[in-house]
Amino acid sequence: MSRHVTAVSSNGEYSFTKPNRDSVTLLAGLGVEGDVHAGVTVRHRSRVAQDPTQPNLRQVHLIHEELLAEVREAGFEVAPGALGENITTRGIDLLGLPTGTLLHIGDRAVVEVTGLRNPCVQIDRFRAGLLKRVVGRDAAGVVVRKAGIMSVVREGGVVRPGDLIRTELPAQPHRPLRKV
Repeated sequence: MSRHVTAVSSNGEYSFTKPNRDSVTLLAGLGVEGDVHAGVTVRHRSRVAQDPTQPNLRQVHLIHEELLAEVREAGFEVAPGALGENITTRGIDLLGLPTGTLLHIGDRAVVEVTGLRNPCVQIDRFRAGLLKRVVGRDAAGVVVRKAGIMSVVREGGVVRPGDLIRTELPAQPHRPLRKV
């Protein structure tokens, strides 16, 4: 199965969901052009409240379409962009990537994986009970976050549905993803 983009989304206003677009433009060091979360420093409200000078490690949010299918089977209708992601992917194990992985998307864009999205109560406000489907615990009691990954833009470019994704793993030893 090919690794590719199935949808792209952005929103210039603070809103949980992001409308799908024909394309988005990634800007090096900033994020998605015109998206409320683009910037060198943090833009997520909770992070701004803690320290607005923190570097923005959450410039681009990616979710695997397979998660949307999984929650759909559990009775939750969730479309691409509905959980606030900028890029919806297919055929790539986003959650299994190590920190620092480079994702080459389409002709030019490159994002560096910074960590896991930390699902919050807004997910239950969107669809009651959905939070338990995207965050839980494994057999050892360790928290498992499935609501996608965060990244920063290393090389800008236009990203469209259908664009192929190529992974470039960082040097060993690999560092597992942690919440950012």
